[in-house]
Amino acid sequence: MTQERSSIDELADDYVLGLLDPSAQLEAEARIERDADFRRAVAASRDRFLELDLTARPTVPSETLWQRIAQQVEAVPVVRSPRPGAPRPSAANQNDRKSWWRGLAMASTAASVLLGVLLVRAILSVPDPVVIAVLVDQSGQPLAIVEDYGNAAAKVTALTDFAIPEDKSMQVWTLPSEERGPVSLGLLTSSASDILHGPELPSPKEGQLYEITLEPRNGSPTGRPTGAILVKGFAKTVR
Repeated sequence: MTQERSSIDELADDYVLGLLDPSAQLEAEARIERDADFRRAVAASRDRFLELDLTARPTVPSETLWQRIAQQVEAVPVVRSPRPGAPRPSAANQNDRKSWWRGLAMASTAASVLLGVLLVRAILSVPDPVVIAVLVDQSGQPLAIVEDYGNAAAKVTALTDFAIPEDKSMQVWTLPSEERGPVSLGLLTSSASDILHGPELPSPKEGQLYEITLEPRNGSPTGRPTGAILVKGFAKTVR
């Protein structure tokens, strides 16, 4: 799938799920009228989410959900402009600021994806996992979501098509504790979403590490991650 095709499908999904802001929603509606490819993508997305629509019970987001959203927003630090006449920052300070802004952008993007997932779950009355982890690549781009239900079952949703060689596979890992080390939750058999049934583990917790690595076709031969890390992220508690 090309990057353009992937972008069209992602926009169609966001449109159908109601995740676009008002201006983007209007642009998408106008695009449906003039763009046959986008119109087909929206139709396919609606078909894909039809079963969810039929079983969903409309509900008002809970006060707890709004409190979580407010806490996420309040956690973003406020950066004030320098006062007139204040000394200019040194080159080292400028580099520090660039690194800080990159980190903030990565965290903000992941938080936006997480909040979107929480809102959709609240509106559609989907059962909550114990934790959700947004997995990002080295540039901070969210590429997958892990929903861990704490009962040896976890749902992994890919937000893009991973280009995986035929002799390789994607393996999902978590780190329940430093003492135990990384534990495999299973191999992904789908590039869209998959339900994994891993070993019995302690209930997942806030800040727990999740990652996806590139491994041999049948998985890591050592029981530990051996290949390149494709994406990783830290869990946020939902319950």
